[in-house]
Amino acid sequence: MPVFVGHSEAVNVEFEEELTAEDARDILREAPGLLVIDKREDGGYITPVECVGDFATFVSRIREDITVENGLSLWVVSDNLRKGAALNTVQIAELLNNRNLLKKAA
Repeated sequence: MPVFVGHSEAVNVEFEEELTAEDARDILREAPGLLVIDKREDGGYITPVECVGDFATFVSRIREDITVENGLSLWVVSDNLRKGAALNTVQIAELLNNRNLLKKAA
């Protein structure tokens, strides 16, 4: 099936200290704007076609990466027309403003 919109990334991350896939799932479930869809079964992950029209970023297939020490592998997808650079910029600015981290220019 063709994908007309969306970002998809297979992400490999290496940490200084061990982080299990289960701990990563728990941490990511608490992150605003992320939805974890990670069932350990056929079709238990989200595809670019399924995320169309949603503002969330979906994380799936969170696994320990046995090729590197303290590594994890993730599958990440989002609708780039909904959750693209423009929306991310606005959300970062709102976060900075809400935390009083913005200063007026001189």
